[in-house]
Amino acid sequence: MKYMKLGSKPDVLQTEGSNIRFVATDLATDVVILIGDVKFYLHKFPLLSKSSRLQRLVASINEEKNDEVDISDIPGGPSAFEICAKFCYGMIVTLNAYNVLAARCAAEYLEMFETIDKGNLIYKIDVFLTSSVFRTWKDSIIVLQSTRSLVPWCEDLKVISHCIDSIASKASIDPSEVEWSYTYNRKKLPSENGIDSHWNGVRMQPMVPTDWWVEDLCELEVDSYKRVIMSIKAKGSTPAVVVGEALRAYAYRRLLGSLEDAVSNGVDCAKPRAVLDAIVSLLPAEEGSVSCGFLLKLLGAACLLESGESSHRSNLIKRIGAQLDGASVSDLLIIPPNTDENDTYSIDLVMAIVEEFHVVTE
Repeated sequence: MKYMKLGSKPDVLQTEGSNIRFVATDLATDVVILIGDVKFYLHKFPLLSKSSRLQRLVASINEEKNDEVDISDIPGGPSAFEICAKFCYGMIVTLNAYNVLAARCAAEYLEMFETIDKGNLIYKIDVFLTSSVFRTWKDSIIVLQSTRSLVPWCEDLKVISHCIDSIASKASIDPSEVEWSYTYNRKKLPSENGIDSHWNGVRMQPMVPTDWWVEDLCELEVDSYKRVIMSIKAKGSTPAVVVGEALRAYAYRRLLGSLEDAVSNGVDCAKPRAVLDAIVSLLPAEEGSVSCGFLLKLLGAACLLESGESSHRSNLIKRIGAQLDGASVSDLLIIPPNTDENDTYSIDLVMAIVEEFHVVTE
């Protein structure tokens, strides 16, 4: 993971209890920054030298003879403001993929622009994002994951689009050019493990599998995942079968693995429905890009959830019918919703699939 260290002075911002922060110096503090139930006892000069917004807010409280500034709506909350405050004081603070976006949004809120001070926090963070974070595979994914709690700030700052483009661009390159670490726990072909019978057992340099990026993207929530896959497809260099494998892996991680238990236990199924609709809408158009068995699993999920747009279900039936010869009997045993173990399987769905198969093969 990439990181950037700012400041050189010792960190003297201390904590008292769960909601008091103060700078431990001999100089008395002269302003209180209030964020929710957390109070920061600080000094005006270092803060006002970096933040246009605090200049205006402090000027207004001076007129009211008050020393509290309420910025409870700052993105990222107390932890993000603490980074900004330490920067103002010149204290040592370390930015990484986990905290950089919150700090960037907070700095934007505080208006820490170059016009007020050269080398201000916004500039430094933007350099770090561009030169390091967006060039790193896993850091880009971590930052994209952190955007959910920072909307709409991160959308306005174009951070989400930069993350998505960075991730999609890396996923779209030739696997031989991959030089960074990635998560891969699925079984590889012997040739992908660097073992080839033509080389008499001599181990060669391991090959990067074409679907090397699939598992890491499973960490994304469905809205971010959908946008990344759409971007990968738009770039046009990733084979449809690899996109299909990515969708299959995501479906098993986020949908199929625990769906039956969730439905039977009455768990809110809004998120599984969103995952199902996203996966069906992202399925590559190319025949054979996903297996018939996987399509039937998705159709079964749609039945369990009693969800999904009717066009999705119709699309699945058509696709299954077009490659029904690749299905097994067990794949076709789809149980309708609101039934018990003694009820029959969904004959109507099977008939619709078979009819579609006849239309295709005639």
